[in-house]
Amino acid sequence: MNGDTHEQSGAPVSTPALSIPGHVTALIRHFTDLRDRTHGGSVSRAAKEAHFAHAVELLAPVARQALEEINTHLLAETGRVVATGLQRDADGSLSASWELAWPEQLAAGVAPVTLLADYGIGFHHPHLRGATVRDWPLNVFTIQDAADQLPIMRAIATSDLHNLVFQADYRIIPAVTRPSTEPPPRRAS
Repeated sequence: MNGDTHEQSGAPVSTPALSIPGHVTALIRHFTDLRDRTHGGSVSRAAKEAHFAHAVELLAPVARQALEEINTHLLAETGRVVATGLQRDADGSLSASWELAWPEQLAAGVAPVTLLADYGIGFHHPHLRGATVRDWPLNVFTIQDAADQLPIMRAIATSDLHNLVFQADYRIIPAVTRPSTEPPPRRAS
């Protein structure tokens, strides 16, 4: 293992041949990286940072869309999205953020809606988070209301499982610890 950006782990990952939802595929890649001490197949910090920089480029339009949807539908287009771009902190960490601020929020003295991509100097791999995210509102009264919660429930379950692995170890995930003959499928770009 020399830190080459194309260096791949030879260890197989157990996955069924079925179509795996994107958020689950991402978790399998993530937990496999923990097991193999890699990120995107890379070992060195520099190569992992290159992956992070590329991820920030890919996330930028998605983050802007999510915030603009809130601005349009909830803030009567009074908000403004500000993106920092890739930044290096004094401690060597990398981050990028997208914030949505609006007059009422500023007047109330609360934080803007924030999406943050962060690769902390002491972390093995980068993370996404919000400024205040903990609880989601639950207002379900119809079958459609319940179905509309699927992306949110996926996000909660994915985050919760990630945190459980952080509390314990990647070995609590059978798809990462059980032998397989094929790697998890990668989603098309």
